[in-house]
Amino acid sequence: MPDNDTYKNFNILAPDQIAEQTVENGYKKANTRVSRLFVLGILAGAFIAFASEGSNAAIYNIPWAGVGKTLAGAIFTTGLMMVIVAGSELFTGNTLMVAALAQKRITLGSMLKNWITVYAGNFMGAVLIAWLVFMSGQLDFTGGLLGGFTIKTAAYKVSLSFSKAFIMGILCNWLVSLAVWMAYGTKDMAGRLLAIFFPIWLFITSGFEHCVANMYYIPAGILAKSNPEWVKNAISLGVTPEKISHLTWGSFFTHNLIPVTLGNLVGGVVFTGMAYWFVYLFRKN
Repeated sequence: MPDNDTYKNFNILAPDQIAEQTVENGYKKANTRVSRLFVLGILAGAFIAFASEGSNAAIYNIPWAGVGKTLAGAIFTTGLMMVIVAGSELFTGNTLMVAALAQKRITLGSMLKNWITVYAGNFMGAVLIAWLVFMSGQLDFTGGLLGGFTIKTAAYKVSLSFSKAFIMGILCNWLVSLAVWMAYGTKDMAGRLLAIFFPIWLFITSGFEHCVANMYYIPAGILAKSNPEWVKNAISLGVTPEKISHLTWGSFFTHNLIPVTLGNLVGGVVFTGMAYWFVYLFRKN
């Protein structure tokens, strides 16, 4: 492994320094006022929702799945870029606070308070954008084909089994939390954007499940299915009427949001936060 001077030459932090920075960031997050956390959570939810709707708008008329996912992944990266650079609070990134807990810099209660507050804010921000997009008429693009694609995307997500949604949630936030971890290690804007870009591009291209993104994708689909023309377009895209009828607020929570959230927790807490804490900070203790 290169020594710290080598990393310094590249204007980035060494991995053990990133671990220490993550602990400090976790401490600050745990001591942020609830009202501030909530507003920052709303902003992050909105940023991720903007990235989600932009991804859909870019690929809804592309017939080649691989090309579409690759393009969607590139566009979706802007969501986490806005979260990190502009400054806001994203639940999936905040799973890294577990490193500060393991270092005994914060309490379990303060970490859970942060997670719950930020999660609620993320939900409100994402659903707000879903509603605004629905009301804006954007889903009428190409004779409502974007509306049909929005329904198709949401219907697929609520058709996943609990176990598949859970595992895809793990894989997703392993990459998302890694993107945040890498961003903590950069010292300039270009490096930060690149650190974010590639893991996020990979998770979207792979089709993994992100709970905050789904706070846009699925509510947008539920709202869209109130339009008969968009429903017809969804059926023309291969969605069965049975799957459309299964697209409800209840299935959103039970078939997607709960298992994906649990998976995202495991991915961020275990495979990034605790793994790197063990490697770089456990022995120091």
